Amino acid sequence: MKHIKFSISLLLLLVFASCEKELDLQPQQSIGIDAATATPENINGILLAAYDIGRNTSPDNLAPLYNGNYSGYLNISSELLGNTDQVSWNGTFDYLRDIFNKALINNNTGALNIYSDSYAIMGHVNTVLANLDKFDDAAERDRVEGEAKFLRGIVYFDMVRFFGQQYNPAGNNSQLGVPIILTPPDVSIRIERNTVEEVYTQVISDLTDAFAKLPDDNGARADKYAAQAILARVYLQQGNYTGARDAADNILQNSGHSLTATFAEAFDTDDNPSETIYSWVITQQEGTNISNTHYATEALGGRGGDIAITQAYLDKFDSDADQRRNFTYPGEGVSTGLLLTSKHVRQFANATPVRIAEMHLIRAECNFRLNSSVGLAPLDEINALRARSSAPALGALTLDLILNERELELAFEGFTLHDYKRTQRNIGTLSWDDNKLVFPIPQSARDRNPLLEQNPGYN
Repeated sequence: MKHIKFSISLLLLLVFASCEKELDLQPQQSIGIDAATATPENINGILLAAYDIGRNTSPDNLAPLYNGNYSGYLNISSELLGNTDQVSWNGTFDYLRDIFNKALINNNTGALNIYSDSYAIMGHVNTVLANLDKFDDAAERDRVEGEAKFLRGIVYFDMVRFFGQQYNPAGNNSQLGVPIILTPPDVSIRIERNTVEEVYTQVISDLTDAFAKLPDDNGARADKYAAQAILARVYLQQGNYTGARDAADNILQNSGHSLTATFAEAFDTDDNPSETIYSWVITQQEGTNISNTHYATEALGGRGGDIAITQAYLDKFDSDADQRRNFTYPGEGVSTGLLLTSKHVRQFANATPVRIAEMHLIRAECNFRLNSSVGLAPLDEINALRARSSAPALGALTLDLILNERELELAFEGFTLHDYKRTQRNIGTLSWDDNKLVFPIPQSARDRNPLLEQNPGYN
């Protein structure tokens, strides 16, 4: 993908930002919404601001207004909440320590930031979608609509996985998810939480529309294959293995993306390599790579190894020759004695890449479950991925081996919590559906909207 510089318009931030950024994004200045949405250029600016919220960007000379869910906080939260013994938490932030200890309270800062930033993104996105009539050019209108629905789809998907219980493939998903808001910001909005089923239905609708409307190539912004890659994740999380397999297969066959020659080449790049389907652009001028902040040493721009690798993770490998096992480095300074991942060592690397390797793993797992060989036989697919990392070929496959491959390949990228929940594996001594593995609805949001029911265990 080509680099572009996403920039937030201060004007738009003054219109849409609020200090709490919950469901009610109240205008802070006297400029009218009609003026702010009067032209296609303004609508594009609001859309770019939505991207920027996701990656922890601020206007020039101002402190960041948002924390950056897609700069790394969603990934870190999944790894900390989904792990007990494969990583260690060594940092000083209480709210992240509480996530790792599965001891969240209803005003946990991490949960609040993810919740409020998500609705800030959707406030911008919904404003864009409400003003598509400003575009005379049909192709531009479709692109803008596709990008907006991509953002809304991925945000709701991530929210429902953190704030709601796991989707049940057998049906009856009446467990509470998050409120679905499809209209521009309105301080009077007070609605109840939608069910997990309803949120997934909205996610699939948005991402399906995005896939249909986005171009094959869209520079550094989301294209149709980015939308389909998230759809493949959604279907896999649902247990819709046919849908997940076919979405992943289409990307593998038609997107033009391919595995990098070596495992190391897939990570920490200024520009996206062939393996990256989509990522959130970080530059020295804009954005912060939060994964680097918490995984890297001080010399590499981090805090000194807040999150480190333990022996339990290394023990999951069957070969010392596997490049993934050796993709580490020893800490120094405050992190002396810690083993750190080399996935997050570049301070201004693009964040949260959606990689083609994940699509290979999705297709292989779904083919195995369905006893099919769409695109490639499961054993051949897994062995091809292992060969890229110099791991020896497997002679036979089991589901446990495939799931283990996901952990070896996708470790520290934000998959752990969600994979353990969908496969119903315990996390330490906690059952996969334990209430402690679900984020609380932030108390500040409930104070403003009494209709929001709290998750069990947080009252």
